[in-house]
Amino acid sequence: MSCENFNLEKDSWRVFQIMAEFVEGFQQLANITHSVSIFGSSNLTKENPYYNLAEEIARELSDAGFTIITGGGPGIMEAANKGAYAGKSQSIGLNIKLPNEQQANIYQNKSLHFEHFFVRKVMLVKYASAYVILPGGFGTLDELSEIIILLQTHKSQRVPIILVGTSFWEGLISWFKNTLLTNNTINSEDLNLITIVDTPSEVIEIILNH
Repeated sequence: MSCENFNLEKDSWRVFQIMAEFVEGFQQLANITHSVSIFGSSNLTKENPYYNLAEEIARELSDAGFTIITGGGPGIMEAANKGAYAGKSQSIGLNIKLPNEQQANIYQNKSLHFEHFFVRKVMLVKYASAYVILPGGFGTLDELSEIIILLQTHKSQRVPIILVGTSFWEGLISWFKNTLLTNNTINSEDLNLITIVDTPSEVIEIILNH
């Protein structure tokens, strides 16, 4: 078998693996009616104020009837799953398989595992009634950008995008306004997709009002 044919066969089987991940995700999550996806850094520990804030937000949302969905890992994801697990609604983790294996946190009523980031990202976005984004790094920024684009282009229904932590996010939003908007690479309406808050009560109010 030539190298070209081998690669084609390998890629063809990969397509079926990707399809299988989508089917599994859809089957497992299809019955969710109200959920909130929470994003944030895997590096922030229990000593960090944002960890405790994520836990409190998730607990209040869970008690209000919202399933909480996270990436299933440590840090902010763990905090959100922990808060949801202690609440009245489901706590779901969408874990990713990495070379340096991500350790799934223990606060999950339902735990799914994905090989591909883009399949996992679809599942994190598809069923959400709102997105709550706490401080994070490149992964969190990637997820935030994807969500904004989907709403901006009307590929996803308009739901709240809530950034938690004014002091963390204000520099990014200022750059959006002073650089992107000034250079006409975004519209002023795009900025209306995002709300910045600092407290769990503000998060709950925005989501319930929506």
